[in-house]
This record gives sequence, structure tokens and C-alpha cells, in this order.
Amino acid sequence: MKLYFNPKSRAVIAKWMLDECGAEYEIVPISFEKGEHKAPEFLKINPAGKLPALVDGATRVFEGAAICMYLAEKYPQANLAPKVGSPERGRFLSLMVYSTSQLEPSMGDFLLKAPTAPSRGWTDFEGALNAIERELGEGPYLFGDWFTAADVMIGSMFIWQRMFGSKSGRPKIDAYVDRLLARPKGMKMG
Repeated sequence: MKLYFNPKSRAVIAKWMLDECGAEYEIVPISFEKGEHKAPEFLKINPAGKLPALVDGATRVFEGAAICMYLAEKYPQANLAPKVGSPERGRFLSLMVYSTSQLEPSMGDFLLKAPTAPSRGWTDFEGALNAIERELGEGPYLFGDWFTAADVMIGSMFIWQRMFGSKSGRPKIDAYVDRLLARPKGMKMG
């Protein structure tokens, strides 16, 4: 298995998931400065010319949430996702998609101090924070004591926020991020 990687990209999220799965994989460095992510060979792997991208034999997967779901299914022994057909599966899939369709763009607006236009299709950052607080419940993770790929996706967004020098301002969420950062295989930047 190969992870196309640059430490200054979302590929760090896919690496975190691979590490949590205990997967054996090879890192294929991609230089943004050299434009390797736009090279014809790479565009066959990810037609958008973005990271992350994962190749597993004849299978290619791109986009962080897709990679996390793929790996959770490939490594069921890691127990990072509810089984298909289980009552928790719908909530799990919803959180996986929410991380990139609502949380990430609303956080981007917040960090850039840009107004969130409802016509763009996502909530404002306060609304996203409210939703995540509700989903955390009593924690420590989104599924109580069970750490899942949803924590990788949702948590990574808040880890990025910290990289940009701010916390959420919500004690429950900030404590959640502290727990994620303390994990032995947690997301590492750089």
C-alpha cells in the first residue's frame, strides 16, 4: 500500500488513520514545489491533483474521508468503524461526511474571517461547534469510549485549527482535541 504524502497537506490525516489501523504502507513523497501533484502520472491516481491519495494494489482512493472509510473496512480488526448494518453505522457515515461538508468549510470561513453565506451550502462555525458538542455527548470520543475513524476526521479539523493558533473556545471540544493529541498514534504535523 502506498500513501502519496506531503507533510504540509491533508495526507497527514490519512497517515494517522493508517497508523491507527496498524497498516504496513510506503510513503511516496510528493513535492508541491516541483508540481508533482499535477504530473500526468499522479493525475491517474487522483484526477484532482490533490493529497491525500492511496494506492492499494489495483485500488486507488482519494479524499481523506474516503481513505478513512476504506481503511476502516480493510482493517476490521482495528475496530475503527461500526459494522455495516449496525445501528451506529448511519451516525458514523454522517459524521465522516460532516467533517468535510460542514465542519471544514465553516472552519475555513472562521479562520479566514469570511462571512458564511447560506447559499454556499454549509453552516456557520458556531453551528458546527454546536453540532460537534452534541455529538460528543459525555465522550471521551464521538462514540463514547470507542475511538473511530470519525474521530480521525472530526478531530483532525480541530488539530488543524490549533496549528493556525486558535482553539475552539469550547472546553468540551478542546479537551477532546487534547485527548486525540495524546494518543500514541495521533496525528503529527510536519
